[in-house]
Amino acid sequence: MPERHQRKTSNAQLNPGVGVGDASANPTTALLLSILQESTGRIATILFADRLGTSLSPECKMYRLAADIFNDAAMLLDCLSPALPRGPRTLLLSSSSVLRALCGVTAGSSKASLSAHFAKWGNLGELNAAGSVLVSYVSSPMTTWSCLILLLSIHLAMNRAAVRAVSMHTLNRQRANIVFSTFLDEGTVLSPKEVSLQERIFEWDGVLRWRHSSPLATARIGHPLKELLASLAPAHEKTGSIRDAEAKMMRLIRQYSQEEFLLWYDAPQRVGHIALKEGAAAKSQLKAWALMLWITHRHRMDGSSEATSGSFESTLDLQRSSLQDLSSRWADCIQRLRTAGWDIDVASLETTSGSRICVQG
Repeated sequence: MPERHQRKTSNAQLNPGVGVGDASANPTTALLLSILQESTGRIATILFADRLGTSLSPECKMYRLAADIFNDAAMLLDCLSPALPRGPRTLLLSSSSVLRALCGVTAGSSKASLSAHFAKWGNLGELNAAGSVLVSYVSSPMTTWSCLILLLSIHLAMNRAAVRAVSMHTLNRQRANIVFSTFLDEGTVLSPKEVSLQERIFEWDGVLRWRHSSPLATARIGHPLKELLASLAPAHEKTGSIRDAEAKMMRLIRQYSQEEFLLWYDAPQRVGHIALKEGAAAKSQLKAWALMLWITHRHRMDGSSEATSGSFESTLDLQRSSLQDLSSRWADCIQRLRTAGWDIDVASLETTSGSRICVQG
């Protein structure tokens, strides 16, 4: 439902909060409050778009439902504002503007991604034009609150069901976890419909999860090389010196010379670092994520003290054997992913502005 129609429900409660119907209200105060709300909303829009812009498309299902939650929360704050004194009321209305700005950012981009997903016959305009519903005014506060709570509950429940029913054909981080863990464990490739029944609407960013288990670790893909280097050869706490950094990096580069990425798993911190080379294709990004998932799973399954210590040699050996094992099955995995209906030519793993490295020689 368009925002301009949704806000009509809360106007009966919001208007007294800004001085409508109050003979003692100061027009200047109401104007300044309006300016504050607009300014707060515009600034929040810029900040949220800069922070969340890259992640909106890969996580469109999560942000589509989150947009409804933000907007409904803003409506509740608007309705609560008249009951508060002027100072807290100003803070509450500013918070409402921030939530509505966040709703606008998340709803706009996620709707575009979902509309493109459903526009199978080029009917994108028809999909975007549908769904304008008007809400009539209600008069008394009791009726307003009763209708508001009821409609918001139905609204969120229906949107949650709708989002869960969507079967995306691109592999974001969570869907990649489900697909690759099942393939590496059982040798089968799940279809988009089967994965949609297992995936969560809200998932921790960057988490590596083996099927339905607890999180194994977190992974960062497309991050600067300096983060991988800092994990590969940590600086001394007192002197700041880095020992054997060049030698370790050269061994890592040689190990991944045939791949379009560099990868390192920091076992003590349970953080995986994936640096992408220039021109890294979507399939290479998927392979890097699958490899990191496979490494973390094997690391957990290996209970030896040498593996759990996270030493350079043991971690490098684990990564080497995992890479060999995955590479031997990767061509078959790619073919079966296509057959199952997955779009593996679209990169949906990076949720922040990524960087690329150039390896020469």
